[in-house]
Amino acid sequence: RWIKFEEKVEDGGERWSAPHIPALPLHSIFQLRTCLQKGMMFLGLDASSFKEIIDKVLSGQPEESELQPEVRERLTALLLRQPRHQHTKSLLQLLAELGLSPCRSRHGALPRLGGEQRLHPECPAAASLSFQLRNRFKKKLPPGTEAAHVAVGEVEFLEKPFTAFIRLRRGVSLGSLAEVTLLSRFLFILMGPRDKVKAYHEVGRAMATLLTDELFQRVAWQAEHREDLIAGMDTFLDEMTVLPPRKWDPSARIPPPSCLSSPHRRTTGYPPDRQSHGNGDMTAARDKAGMGHLHSREELERTGRLFGGLLQDIRRKAPWYGSDFSDALHPQCLSAVLYIYLATVTNAITFGGMLGDATTNMQGVLESFLGTAFAGSIFCLFSGQPLTILSSTGPVLVFERLLFSFSQDHSLDYLEFRLWIGLWVAFFGMVLVGTEASHLVQYFTRFTEEGFCALISLIFIYDSLKKMLSLADAFPINWQYRLDNVTSYSCICNLSSPGEPKWARGGSELSMREPSLLPALSPQPPATLAGLSRTQCLGQGGHLLGTSCQYVPDVTLISFLLFGGTFLSCTMLKHFRSSRYFPAGVRKLVSDFATVLAILASCAVDAALALETPKLLIPSELKPTNPARGWIVFPFGANPWWVCLVSAVPAVLVTILIFMDQQITAVILNRREYKLEKGAGFHLDLLCVSLLMVVTSATGLPWYVSATVISLAHMESLRKESATSAPGEHPEFLGIR
Repeated sequence: RWIKFEEKVEDGGERWSAPHIPALPLHSIFQLRTCLQKGMMFLGLDASSFKEIIDKVLSGQPEESELQPEVRERLTALLLRQPRHQHTKSLLQLLAELGLSPCRSRHGALPRLGGEQRLHPECPAAASLSFQLRNRFKKKLPPGTEAAHVAVGEVEFLEKPFTAFIRLRRGVSLGSLAEVTLLSRFLFILMGPRDKVKAYHEVGRAMATLLTDELFQRVAWQAEHREDLIAGMDTFLDEMTVLPPRKWDPSARIPPPSCLSSPHRRTTGYPPDRQSHGNGDMTAARDKAGMGHLHSREELERTGRLFGGLLQDIRRKAPWYGSDFSDALHPQCLSAVLYIYLATVTNAITFGGMLGDATTNMQGVLESFLGTAFAGSIFCLFSGQPLTILSSTGPVLVFERLLFSFSQDHSLDYLEFRLWIGLWVAFFGMVLVGTEASHLVQYFTRFTEEGFCALISLIFIYDSLKKMLSLADAFPINWQYRLDNVTSYSCICNLSSPGEPKWARGGSELSMREPSLLPALSPQPPATLAGLSRTQCLGQGGHLLGTSCQYVPDVTLISFLLFGGTFLSCTMLKHFRSSRYFPAGVRKLVSDFATVLAILASCAVDAALALETPKLLIPSELKPTNPARGWIVFPFGANPWWVCLVSAVPAVLVTILIFMDQQITAVILNRREYKLEKGAGFHLDLLCVSLLMVVTSATGLPWYVSATVISLAHMESLRKESATSAPGEHPEFLGIR
């Protein structure tokens, strides 16, 4: 069968093969051309049933090639035989074959009728099963689909080939001739003796392939004479590519391409050599480039008035504001909420941990969680593009690290200095909004966008590797440890002062590794002795003596294993969408939640091993991670008065950083290829980010800006695709919900 692409019944006759591009023998196409030139042709035949079609075709034969009455009857009976269709077996069929179905035939087994499985007529599931099989297949077909039938075969009672190409005047339902109930318009019949025409099957495949070609379909619909069909076939031959024999495997199945050229492009008058040279079709390249850029976008047109662009964004957003809530009632949005929540949580944990290391927990995981929740909620409620997800990004992390280091070197209060920078950034952001500076976004090229995204990714990659390598300092690898020397390793707690002899405090030297030797080392009774841990020893003023006192488990090694395992498992689960295991829905679910599943799996391994790997520092109650700070940052008192003025200098750098980060993400999200219906809001988004800078700076929370990766994942989770797509054909992208 052919639905865009060819499918064959696999060996054993149990299922259809994967859709593939048909590979046709060149000789079969020329044989088909001969059949169309010499065979019977009916263009506009008026008939209402398959029997009427066969009768009119056989009665319309020329006198010189008219069949004998006996041969004609046998051919009619052969063509009118009940066809056998190859159904994909459902779970109910498989259970029925195993004898597990509650509905079975009277003899305890299901009768086999040719290649089709049928239930006993008395079984009430028979009708529903047949409906399920037909309906499930019909869902793949777009509305208005019609069927074409190709019947080829070798028979003994014919002396010469019988060929007929039929186009009905109107679509007619031909009963069970089709696999599903569809209107039929085209039929092709080729019957002949075994020693006259070879490879009937290949000729039929060539005819079916022609009928699935969009350009030949138009020709077949509009043809008035035999010559029109021949000309359409010659056009098909002009576009064919012939492969030499023995240079490839003809049995290899070519998978369908990810993107098909439109029939309109094929009808353009470009010579073949012009399309094959250079960097591809220049028209297609220009069209693709036009979709990705934002030239002549209404949202970026300058009004020439102060805050004119902002007012236009508000007017554009207002009519759609209510639909933002009503559209979210779709079930697809529920899965998107869960997916983005978990993705945002993992990002907040990652950034909070890195920011805590960079600022000695002046900002940590808890502040990252609170800031993400607050800034994200405000932005989604009042921004021009709520599909955008706010988060802390790599460039912001780098600036925070540099600012904290500068404050430490010059004895400045970090949070107060940061507050004034945030206030200046908010002021500069308002100036950019008022002067419609977002108009400059249209000059961002694809190179700028991809380069900035690469910078953000590289910063996080660098910081993660740097953090992992720093574990070797806190938990050094035991290069000198040898298993054969285990008897010489020991560590004892000496409670005496370093200058005091060991006998001055009898029994004060307690073994930490060999409790069985404690009685021999102390004159006190064993009941009064207790092994002291490292913490207890140091807490009582003692010190550790021995060759194994500095020994720690290989925490660095297991941390690297967990680090690499999380990344590799996440990558593997991300690509699980294209694997061959499980249904498509399960694969998509696993792929969407790959990051969360990978983190949970690694945390489970870490918990099972119960090693003292470094963990994130999170307070057990709602208070700042660093107890030396509060929730409100005061603008004066800790730093000199001139800091509020000097802060304008680094604020200019942060403003450029925020503007670039925010607007490049907005450009990527608002590309025409995403088919967004509600428009963008470049000025309104920048205003929300600027005002949020004031609040987050005053409360000591991280600064937030649009996160490219999470925002794209958000849009990906809200994709709308066509419900009907032929096997092997990618669903049509309809836009973003």
